[in-house]
Amino acid sequence: MRSEKSCGAIVFRLEAGKPIYLLLFGPTYWGFVKGLVEKGESEEETTHREAEEETGMKIKILHGFKERIEYTYRFDGELIKKEVIFFVAEAPSADVKLSQEHEEFKWLEFDEAFALTKYKNQKEILRRAHEFILKILQQKRLA
Repeated sequence: MRSEKSCGAIVFRLEAGKPIYLLLFGPTYWGFVKGLVEKGESEEETTHREAEEETGMKIKILHGFKERIEYTYRFDGELIKKEVIFFVAEAPSADVKLSQEHEEFKWLEFDEAFALTKYKNQKEILRRAHEFILKILQQKRLA
């Protein structure tokens, strides 16, 4: 079985003090910024590159959140084991310039984004990211 490693981010921005999440559609489901690690890249470098390629944005990764999911999928009859590392990243604005990889994007509140994600592991990563962001926002309010 072949193995692949990708990295990506749960991208958010603040709107009226609340996190709003970016979901990308294509080709068959709503998901997050992510892509294959290229030779010599760190996980964070991959995440920055993929965000810029897929959305046109230079994101800011928030340190303290790094989650990993694993799954298998079939491509051209071959079974592939996939590992994906996710970070949380803040978007500089709401302006998204989609690559040809994706057909559509949406900025959504947590409940809407959670409902639109298809896979259990996506939902779990989004939930953990949301809790992480709320904790940071609470700490800033108390500071």
